[in-house]
Amino acid sequence: MAERLGGIYGSLWLSDLDRITASLPELEELAGKTLLITGAGGLICSALADIIIHWNESHNGRENIRIIAAGRNKAKIWERFRDFSGRDYFTFMQYDALGRDIPAFTADYVIHGASNAHPSAMSSQPAETMLANIIGLNSILQSSLGAAKRIVYISSSEVYGMRSEGNTAAFTENDSGYVDILNPRSCYPMSKRSAETLCACYVAEYGADVVIVRPGHVYGPSASPRDSRVSSAFAYLAAKGENLVMKSDGSQIRSWCYCLDCAAGIITAMLKGENGQAYNIPGEIMTIREMAGILAEAGGVKVIREGASENERKTFNPMNNSSVDGSKLESLGWKNIFGASEGLSHTVEILRDILI
Repeated sequence: MAERLGGIYGSLWLSDLDRITASLPELEELAGKTLLITGAGGLICSALADIIIHWNESHNGRENIRIIAAGRNKAKIWERFRDFSGRDYFTFMQYDALGRDIPAFTADYVIHGASNAHPSAMSSQPAETMLANIIGLNSILQSSLGAAKRIVYISSSEVYGMRSEGNTAAFTENDSGYVDILNPRSCYPMSKRSAETLCACYVAEYGADVVIVRPGHVYGPSASPRDSRVSSAFAYLAAKGENLVMKSDGSQIRSWCYCLDCAAGIITAMLKGENGQAYNIPGEIMTIREMAGILAEAGGVKVIREGASENERKTFNPMNNSSVDGSKLESLGWKNIFGASEGLSHTVEILRDILI
């Protein structure tokens, strides 16, 4: 069995962490600081925690960056970070995005990533998805007033909605498209939109310091096996040597970002972003079909087309084009380290090691 790192295995993940931490000299600014991370067991925030852990473990003699991993399930968090849960820089805080009460805390930065981002769960639990995105953020904002220097809210590229057919331009932070407000699947983009406005309200009314990030479509080995997002589901199938079954024509355009690049973008916006501003976290722009082709090649499998059931169609993101322009974040010094071909191939290889 390969070397463990917080639930992810192997030298390839460690090498990827080396590369991403080398691209973030600003991590030095966080030495001795405390980060509260909600959604710490999820695709994006667990990768972010791994970056911080890797920096701590690689910089002997420097003050560590302290992590408060907030989540509903302590056993899940402890399993995800089992090799480091005993470190003095790593602690757990009970947190439920649908709850209104949060234990008192003090942190320099709060990164709020807790959200129901699984398409199947959005379809089956639209009310809970919407309430968690709004109530959960409000409780974090309230508790952070006077307790944290800055809050980073992880939103989504889905806030942009749908453009007119044929418009393939990438969304900038000032763009806005159509969202069907009576479609239950809109629970996610509509609540994310409302949450961003709530952030702006706290900045204006209470003097909060909040930065918003809008990731595109994020993938990587930090995804749960239960993650129903197409890139996650396909990556696990490819790693297991099973064919990928595509339930659409795959023509939808997305920005595909490796989880470590996304986490680096969050850190950059957190340290260098302007209060009250939103920053896209982009990736390589390609269709779902092209993304699936890279995963299939990495796994030595085929992409097979099948029709979707009515229930499956309800889970689909209706945006034909959700690509995002990253110029604003890049102006802060962030750059994409992993291209889609490399990042997707690494995802399959790392997952294959986990599943062996």
